Parts: sequence; C-alpha cells; structure tokens
Amino acid sequence: MFKKALADLKTSAPLRSSDRRKLKQRVLQSFPVLQPEEGDLLVPDGLQSQKFSTHLEEPGVAYLSPEGDPLWFTIGKGSEELIPTVYTLWKRPDLLPFLSTPALVVPKLISGADLMIPGVIQHSPDLVPDQLVSVTQYHRGAIGPPLAVGRMAVSSDTLRSAEEKDIKGKAVYVLHTWKDALWEMGSSKKADVPSPRDFGAADADEEPDTEASTADGQDTQPPDGDVDLESNDVQAPDTEHTSGVEPANGQSEGSSSTAKLTAEDVSSLLRTALIQAIGTTLSKIPPSSFPMSASTFWSTYVLPARPAFALEMYGLPDASSIDVKHSTFKNVKTFLKASAKEGLIKLKESKSDITVTGRAHLFFQHPDVLARRPHRTIGDIESKVKKAEDREQKEREAEEKRKGEIQVSELWKPFGTTVPFFVAAEKDTSELYNPTEIRNIVNDYVSSRNLINANDQQYINVGSDQALAIAVSVKGEDTPEFMKRDEVLRRVRAHMQTWHEIRAEGRDTLRKKGELKPISVVVKVRQGRKACTLITGFEPYGLQAEELAEELRKVCASSTSVTPIQGKPNSLEVMVQGKQIKAVTDLLIARGVPKKWIEATDQTTSKKK
Repeated sequence: MFKKALADLKTSAPLRSSDRRKLKQRVLQSFPVLQPEEGDLLVPDGLQSQKFSTHLEEPGVAYLSPEGDPLWFTIGKGSEELIPTVYTLWKRPDLLPFLSTPALVVPKLISGADLMIPGVIQHSPDLVPDQLVSVTQYHRGAIGPPLAVGRMAVSSDTLRSAEEKDIKGKAVYVLHTWKDALWEMGSSKKADVPSPRDFGAADADEEPDTEASTADGQDTQPPDGDVDLESNDVQAPDTEHTSGVEPANGQSEGSSSTAKLTAEDVSSLLRTALIQAIGTTLSKIPPSSFPMSASTFWSTYVLPARPAFALEMYGLPDASSIDVKHSTFKNVKTFLKASAKEGLIKLKESKSDITVTGRAHLFFQHPDVLARRPHRTIGDIESKVKKAEDREQKEREAEEKRKGEIQVSELWKPFGTTVPFFVAAEKDTSELYNPTEIRNIVNDYVSSRNLINANDQQYINVGSDQALAIAVSVKGEDTPEFMKRDEVLRRVRAHMQTWHEIRAEGRDTLRKKGELKPISVVVKVRQGRKACTLITGFEPYGLQAEELAEELRKVCASSTSVTPIQGKPNSLEVMVQGKQIKAVTDLLIARGVPKKWIEATDQTTSKKK
C-alpha cells in the first residue's frame, strides 16, 4: 500500500488536547491488551495529524509523534479504524496477533507483495479473516520483531489445513511494512531492528537442567543428534512454537492454557511418539533396514514423531523439554526396555549396547498401535520449515540467475491504421507498448464504449466503432461486423510497428526498431564429410565474435574461425569444428542469453534442437 511515495501529502497539524484524549480512548478500546497507562506511550502529548493519499489514490490520515514518527494511520474516506505502524509495534510488539515467515520472504513484503499461505511458518491461534495482524521474521526458538502490518485473508483453520489440502493463495493482505514510504516519513527510520523476543513466563517456568551439567557449570551434552543410551543427552532440533502459538498447517489439540510439564507427562508423550512411529514411518521401511541401532531408532523415528500439540498444551518454546532425560525413564535404554516389556518392540542386547532386531519384532497389531489417534508431529513441522526455506532459497537463486540473464522484451509502437485507435483511446502514439499493455488498452476501450456483443461476449462489435474498425481492417477485405476478442488483439498488434529492447547488467539498454531474431546455431557439412557448427546473429545480444570464438575453442577443444557474412558487412559468423550444438548452447546460456532466443538446427539430420 505504501510501496510508492505518498501523494497529496498535507501539512501536519498538532492535535488538540480533546482530540488526543478521544484518540487515546479509541486506541485503548480497540486494543484490550493495553493497560490505561500505556495510552500515553502510544498516543503521546504533542501528537500531530497529517492527511495523505496513497499511490492508489486512497485517502488516509497518519498520526505522528512529536519527533515525526508515524504511530497510527487510517485508510479510506471517513474510516475510523486505527492501524498501528511498525514504529508502534516496536514499542508494543504483542499488540497484534502475529504470523512468522522466513527471512527470504521479508524483502518481497517490503517491495509490496502480500504474504502467501506457503510462506507462513507459525502463527497465533484463533485468527479470523479481516483481523489485523503483524508479520515477523521467523527465528528458531524466539519471536522476531514486527516488520509488517496487514489484514488476514483467511482463518487460522485454513492455515492449519493448508498443507494437507494443498491450499494456496494469500494469507495476509499487507498494509504497511518496515522501510516502505510510510516508514520513511519517520525521523527514526534508520533505527536498528529490535532483537527477537523470548517466551517470557513459559521459559521462566522451566527448571534448570542439572543433569546435563557438571559441578563447575560446564555443559557436558554431546553434539546434536548423538545419543548416549544411559544418559540420553540429546539436543532435540529446535521447532517453531511459542506459548499459545500454532504451527502453520498444524493440528491444535489439548488446552490452550499452559500447564506444568511433569516427568510423567514426558514419558506419556514419548510413548505416544513411539506408537505413532510404529504405525507410520516404521511400517513403511524395508526389512533390510534392520537390525537397527537404538541410537538410529530413537533419533530417526521416535523423536520426530513427538506430538506437536504438546507444545501449545504446555506452552513450550520448542521440543527440547519433551526428552527422555526429563521423563521418568531418564535414558533411552530404560525407555526402550520398558517398551519391549509392553510388547511394542523387541530388542537384542550385547554388552552395553542394544539393537532393534527387525520389522517382525515391531508389533504393528499391538492394540495401542491399532487404536492410535494420528497427530501432527514435530517432524512434520520441521519438514514444513525446511521446505519453506528450500523454496525461498530456490527463488532467491532463480532471482540471482535472472539478474545475470539478458532481458529481452518485444514491444510495439502505434503505426499506420492503429494510430487513430490509440488517439481515440487517449494513449501516447509515440510510446512503445508490451503485449499486456496492448491487451489492457483494447479491453478498456471495448468496455468503455460498450462494444461487447450482447449475444456472445467472446465477440466485439468492431463495426460499431470507426477507430477500432480501421485498426483491425485488412487491405482488400471487408471488415466484419463482429470479431472475436483474440482476433481483434492479434490484428491490432500485427498492424503496429515492431520493436525490441535488450537489457543486460552493466550495459546500456538497447531499443531498436524491428523484430529481434534468435541466435542461429546450425550444424552443416563442409569440405566433404566434415561437420562444423556455425553461429550467427549474436551481435544484438552484446556478444563479441572474437571472444565467442576463443571460448568455444577452449570448451570444444576444436579449431574456430570468424568470417564476415556475405552481403551483411556488420555481421560475423563464428565457426567451430564438429557437431557442437550442446556446447555452444550451454555457453550462450552461461553468457546470459535466454534459451528461448537460441535456435539450433542440425542440418545433417534436418532436426531443430
């Protein structure tokens, strides 16, 4: 909403004392989490108001601190809804419910994008559409500072079921972000981003882990993933939960209020995890996976199957508390032996080590396994986080690749019979237009003049408008009274003048009249039976013949040459010995030429590549 500079910005005016008191009362009523004494912090003395319009011509009012930082704003003519800015949320981070997203998504939000459902890692519970929320950067084991304010597009129920039902679409309509035009109005715009918040009371309730420390206070836990069967000093992977916070696409169970996690509770949760693992992942692995060490069995199958609902039920910041050292068993070996006595698994013990001996000894027909209730697991959540991070990483890599790629645009200019149409449409006839812009111009023109056929909306009444009829007419043919919309668009563009534009990092933008042709890579037979590969048409893409020939000589380990093309004094041909279509194509792509603009033909087989 504020991705571009504000328009029609009025001079700021001090708020009268009575208006400030009314505004403070509105804030306290709109946000019940606030205490009365916090009103003066968020609606301070010396508050100023300033009217503005967004670049989308939406009217609004910003309320500024005495220092000039925007604290609140409204959007829409006569709107009374107060929306906190990021400045305000940094003063009171828990003012709004929140959703968290990976770091790689944040720049997209700042550039004006809305938050999509696949980008949500965790969120507050009980969210409803149109509710104001803050968006934070995801931090493992903590809550990041608010970086955006928006309005929910869906409910938290939709977010929880998104992965299972493959739901896409928008999660939050973003209204304002850190570093947007509204943020840049503030005098504190260069302030450092606050540190992530901890989990407050949920952390304070946890008891110190005396078993994992020596007398001198040094931590004796082994590295992550290593399991000591006697002490089970295992550092479980962090997850993305906070007290009262739901994982995205997670299954919420149990009480929403925090409770004390006892050793008996941990034992019960671990047993639930074992039963879940037996009924799911362990039932699908091949018999060759056994015998399996207790360490692998525990780390790979049991720990990931811990129930995610326990995090919310007990107000846990992560899954490290749901660990055998906090249970009544104290170590993995004791837990597994107890499970074997119940008939859930069968073990083989040798000296100080134990192993799970095979699939046949995992009793899938055990009554507790058959009666298990499927649950969302810690492993499911970690998998979602990994997928989101991988997806964002791939998008970032693709974006980096596009930066180095030559950008080719096909453009068209009003010409001949299309000039009157563009004049009638009140468009600049000296401008160059891309296909989308031409389509929008035609559609807007047709709609504004009611030229859509009443009997069949696929057709346009071209005969009812002289400027449009001239633009689509073909010499020597009668212009039909009706014409399909796609045919109208095709003819308008066909009658315009063709141009092209080439952009490349570090080079001046090239705009030239005429249709751009792809680079030609042709394999021909010369000098008897010897095949060679000829490359032409590369000059418009900023490639030099001598450099191209030298690189191909090294890449193909073949002789190369550069010769002028007969009849084309400004064009050269690069020749490389042998059938080198793949090597040449790969080199051109590496130099930034989009594959679409490379046309390869092997004339020895008469096939295009």
